[in-house]
Amino acid sequence: MKSFIAFSKKEFIEYLRTYKLFISIMIFLILGFLNPISAKYLPEIVSLVMPEGVMNIPTPTVLDSWTQFFKNVPQMGLIIFLVVFGGIVANELHKGTLINMLSKGLPRHTVVLSKFITISLVWTFCYYLSFAITFLYNLLFWTDTSVYCLFASVSFVWLFGLLMISFIILGSILTKNMAGGLLLAGLAYVISMIISIFETLAQYSPIYLTNQNLALLTKSVSLTDFIPSIGLTVIIIIINIFLSMSIFNKKQL
Repeated sequence: MKSFIAFSKKEFIEYLRTYKLFISIMIFLILGFLNPISAKYLPEIVSLVMPEGVMNIPTPTVLDSWTQFFKNVPQMGLIIFLVVFGGIVANELHKGTLINMLSKGLPRHTVVLSKFITISLVWTFCYYLSFAITFLYNLLFWTDTSVYCLFASVSFVWLFGLLMISFIILGSILTKNMAGGLLLAGLAYVISMIISIFETLAQYSPIYLTNQNLALLTKSVSLTDFIPSIGLTVIIIIINIFLSMSIFNKKQL
């Protein structure tokens, strides 16, 4: 346990020194502000650009703000986050900085678990920070801010982010480079998209967690519809972490 805490502390210090934490926080801060502001003032922006009467935009509601949230954060925010942390394992493998620590008795599985947990903690903080800012601005802009199953819908995206992090780590260990982690995560995303095309399999695809959020908010789908995708996503995360530890234990540095 002491080695895990010490290595995790080292990870957080590295995130600070390399500005990974700062960049991630700033990106999600900007997205958090952008979601409600763009939804609230879209009619004014359009009226300045388009001639009067050409396009009639309905009065924005809080649902428009959450629509922006589920478009911006799971796509732009998560992609940037994965790119920022994509080389977190590969860089140390490539430079050989882990050799000294491992030779002094640091268990290899501790490295994998610490990487996954620390990156996941950063993802959790940044993601829910963006959510909190959007939520607070929604309270300022609209009187009726009630949305069906909001927290559950938001949490599904968070879980999908953990899945992508697990693929980043597995890919980095397999290939010893940043591109490998990003390619594996991208491949997993594409496969999930392909599975979601088939109606009978769509609910089992992890991508269901991110492309049915608005449907849940509008009660077009129910919470129980997400159970298959949640279960499969959790299983894949566990498998990825165990595979990462197993491969890393046998890998020559």
